[in-house]
Amino acid sequence: MKPKINNAVGPQVRDRKPKKQRLLPALGAVSVLGGLQAATQFFAYTFNYQDNLGGHINHVYAPWSILSWASDWYSIYPDEFMRSGSIGMVVTTVGLLGVAIAKVVTSNSSKASEYLHGSARWAEKKDIQAAGLLPRERTALEVVTGKDAPTSTGVYVGGWEDKDGKFYYLRHNGPEHVLTYAPTRSGKGVGLVVPTLLSWPQSTVITDLKGELWALTAGWRQKHAKNKVLRFEPASSNGGVCWNPLDEIRIGTEYEVGDVQNLATLIVDPDGKGMDSHWQKTSYALLVGVILHALYKAKNEGTPASLPVVDAMLADPERDTGELWMEMATYGHVDGQNHPAVGSAARDMMDRPEEEGGSVLSTAKSYLALYRDPVVARNVSKSEFRIKDLMNHDDPVSLYIVTQPNDKARLRPLVRVLTNMIIRLLADEMSFEKGRPVAHYKHRLLAMLDEFPSLGKLEILQESLAFVAGYGIKCYLICQDLNQLKSRETGYGPDETITSNCHVQNAYPPNRIETAEHLSRLTGQTTVVKEQITTSGRRTSAMLGQVSRTIQEVQRPLLTPDECLRMPGPTKNAAGDIEKAGDMVIYVAGYPAVYGKQPLYFKDPVFQARASVDAPKLSDKLRIVAEPEGEGVTI
Repeated sequence: MKPKINNAVGPQVRDRKPKKQRLLPALGAVSVLGGLQAATQFFAYTFNYQDNLGGHINHVYAPWSILSWASDWYSIYPDEFMRSGSIGMVVTTVGLLGVAIAKVVTSNSSKASEYLHGSARWAEKKDIQAAGLLPRERTALEVVTGKDAPTSTGVYVGGWEDKDGKFYYLRHNGPEHVLTYAPTRSGKGVGLVVPTLLSWPQSTVITDLKGELWALTAGWRQKHAKNKVLRFEPASSNGGVCWNPLDEIRIGTEYEVGDVQNLATLIVDPDGKGMDSHWQKTSYALLVGVILHALYKAKNEGTPASLPVVDAMLADPERDTGELWMEMATYGHVDGQNHPAVGSAARDMMDRPEEEGGSVLSTAKSYLALYRDPVVARNVSKSEFRIKDLMNHDDPVSLYIVTQPNDKARLRPLVRVLTNMIIRLLADEMSFEKGRPVAHYKHRLLAMLDEFPSLGKLEILQESLAFVAGYGIKCYLICQDLNQLKSRETGYGPDETITSNCHVQNAYPPNRIETAEHLSRLTGQTTVVKEQITTSGRRTSAMLGQVSRTIQEVQRPLLTPDECLRMPGPTKNAAGDIEKAGDMVIYVAGYPAVYGKQPLYFKDPVFQARASVDAPKLSDKLRIVAEPEGEGVTI
């Protein structure tokens, strides 16, 4: 027999064993047993078996009794056995004939291939449990030993209703990252972000527009999750925490120049579009030298070092810039010797023509204009926490990066600097023991970045998604739609790798056809069996002339772009508040897509109680800084 071609793809198809035809062999066996039973009963009837009182015995004998009787008595009653055998042969023949007819009918019947064009389907409960979004059922051993049922933990990625209408929260606790597509005012905050922040017990970094997440979640995280809650709002002087980017430079080590270069790149490229112009590149080189000079002066003389100080050095009205270049070229930075990077930057400026040097200087100062705001300058003049504290403090730390809508655009460079440093400084060390990585942190970190494409292209974020999970960092990235993510101007371009590195993707009903097409492709192709009926003959006649039925397999997306666009969204009242949750789709790599339901934290009494805990009036501070130029002491 020719072996069947191995062309099955996908676990739900490959693991599907072909059905063995058991009905027809069973009917054949029944036919043989029926013939033996008929022969046995006829033989017993022929001899008119009676009991001891003379009554007839109404007894059913075993089918094979005729065989044992023939072995004992055939020589005495040959005619009776022949008649009984004939009866049995007739019954067996009729049964086997029926089996043969059934075999012919089934062989000539058409069968549809349910996986001909694709095998996509919606996930069932066992699929969701296998994907790790729902706790599995207790095993028999766990029931016997009295162990509790496994519970689901981690970030909230959606909800799901079973056939009985029971609602389940879907949570993911693995190291893999999550990417969400959700338009503005679609309910992603109340459905995904707030429930996650009201349950995630470890450290987290949150981009918080308008401070809503601080108001709803900081109180519970501080009082019940035992987190240190930090509110970094650079444009506000009301109880926030201060942070100086220059304090994160590892001055005096082999990493100092690289750290300063990374910082200067973010300063002169505030939108992440790359340094294409001559003035950007030259001002970048200048800023590297000036920042290093300010840091070494702070180290040697105790003077303050911050971005406002760097701006003041370049824009000092009482000092000619030539004096600054000379100071940088002659200052004893390291053991009385001039630092080569600082001296080179100063020499470049002295060698330039006056007009070009003035243009380079004015370009560099334009990138530092943000730090002339006294409120921003005060908030970046000292560090009341350090980046390493997020994962290595005694208690978990929750950092809320708050930017009001009016200040969002001008604060973007500073937020980019902070986000970049968080990723770069917390994913810099890994060691192995017995072939396994060893954690160098006390707490995992969740990076909850809402509207992250609005920060501009952060190359470090795109590149680090492939490896930061090994350092205990889990990213939860939220964007409005695929266009925002793939934008050439403000996003990561059509060749982005963020979608490739996010194991879980979930989506609310989209507004753009490009996002709907992407979600449709993620869902996959399925096979639909279509029956076509053709009739012939007059409709007024007693019987139609002919009716033919044709079965045809048709390919279609499990979720078409049109159906994706028309997924029911949340129901809102006249004030715009959500009253009823809408639908959503959740994708986990390697598993069928989940057609889910949006969770709403205010419909859950537990979340409602947690959100009601008042947020603190003042931010926690992890370090006490006696003076702006002080180093700070960890508490």
